[in-house]
Amino acid sequence: MKIKIVTLGCKLNFAESSAIMHQLLSEGHTRVKSGEQADIVIVNTCTVTDTADHKDRQAIHRVRREHPNAKIIVTGCYAALLQQKQERNEQLACADTTILDEIDVLKPKDLVNFVNAYSRDDRTRCFLKVQDGCNYFCTYCTIPFARGRSRNPYIKDIVAQAEQALQDGAKEIILTGVNIGDFGRSTGETFLDLIKALDSLSPITSNLSPLPDYRIRISSCEPNLLSDEIIDFVAKSRHFAPHFHIPLQSGSNEVLRIMHRRYTRELFAERVAHIKRVMPHAFIGVDCMVGVRGETEECWNDYLQFIEQLPVSQLHVFTYSERANTRMLDMDLYVVPQAERERRSKILHKISDEKLAAFYAQHKGSQATVLWESKKTGNQMSGFTENYIKIYGPYDKEKINTFEHVTINV
Repeated sequence: MKIKIVTLGCKLNFAESSAIMHQLLSEGHTRVKSGEQADIVIVNTCTVTDTADHKDRQAIHRVRREHPNAKIIVTGCYAALLQQKQERNEQLACADTTILDEIDVLKPKDLVNFVNAYSRDDRTRCFLKVQDGCNYFCTYCTIPFARGRSRNPYIKDIVAQAEQALQDGAKEIILTGVNIGDFGRSTGETFLDLIKALDSLSPITSNLSPLPDYRIRISSCEPNLLSDEIIDFVAKSRHFAPHFHIPLQSGSNEVLRIMHRRYTRELFAERVAHIKRVMPHAFIGVDCMVGVRGETEECWNDYLQFIEQLPVSQLHVFTYSERANTRMLDMDLYVVPQAERERRSKILHKISDEKLAAFYAQHKGSQATVLWESKKTGNQMSGFTENYIKIYGPYDKEKINTFEHVTINV
């Protein structure tokens, strides 16, 4: 059969979609080509926000139009929550009811055991799943219900997968999961143990080369789990990139308390300061949410002042949307009007643009190592430095999936 997979959401979903496709190809099915009609279309969904749900539904309806005779299977986080609502006989929104009536909703993944996955579709970059699920149950979030409790495989199994990815040609591995800093909960190991093991994979080229033989990025790590020991190890590592993605969500301690986050803004600032102290050139991306219940004008101003002063590289801004069965809905809190949520979001997006421009300007003229990617735009190719600065250069097919020392001129 001809198979098509549509993936929405996070890097973890892409890793799992790739694993699904690899299994189907190994069973004799084929990947649908451009312009062909698929026999089966799998839609791997996200449900992190109401906007994500809307994009899921749009994707499903688009697939139905483009592949009218295909069997459509919906899986992923949105599908998991739909299944749970149906099993509890809860009233569903009209749009969700239509999806349940029209297509097959597959309760995704094993929510108790760990299911291995890594992406195989990008020759340069590999998304390696090292952890799944979350035990935190923040008051605004549905992901623990969709993904289950925190769990992970043994380090030796991840090392074997990473070495296979390098043998397959990957030059950059991105560690993915729902809460990867919580690694080891089901095996008695630690995230620090994991990154130490991954820093010593079997080399593909000689370690005597001035260029790295592979590179690893940490996708996202909770600030309370990103220890000084982890930061210091990355700073001295040959293979781990000076690139961190840390969820802040709010710069107001009062809102962090309402959210049931497990840190204060002071701890967050300490983590950022420590990174900058040992890796001044490090890229730091930060998740920020605006408009949650309880984010009063006073809390927002406090948040804004904190984020403006924080020496980070880029903000990933999310606008709060009410999620069914979350504890925040049961709290008697100030409700931020939708228009005000959008206004606050625009402010943070502007700050993000300014911080990113300043980060690029700070490193102009410095030396870095770029990993060239295969995409061709006109006569140009591009790649990212170790500290996540995008570099452009004349297209050269021989450079694809290779490292090169460059001078940053963006």
